[in-house]
Amino acid sequence: MLIKIVVILMLLLIFASLGSSLVFMIRDQGRGPRAVKALTVRIALSVSLFLLLMLAYATGLITPHGL
Repeated sequence: MLIKIVVILMLLLIFASLGSSLVFMIRDQGRGPRAVKALTVRIALSVSLFLLLMLAYATGLITPHGL
């Protein structure tokens, strides 16, 4: 159950970073470094979420199921 909460929290952080980069792009009109930093944070969060899911699968915390 804890892994599900962590995954949902990470997804919310990814969406928040994506939204903030959109706001920075609109306000700075693509000239400021804030949008690039926000997108860099989003990429780092996405990669860490992917690694977390791979680690959780390898340790057996999550298992695939058929639909």
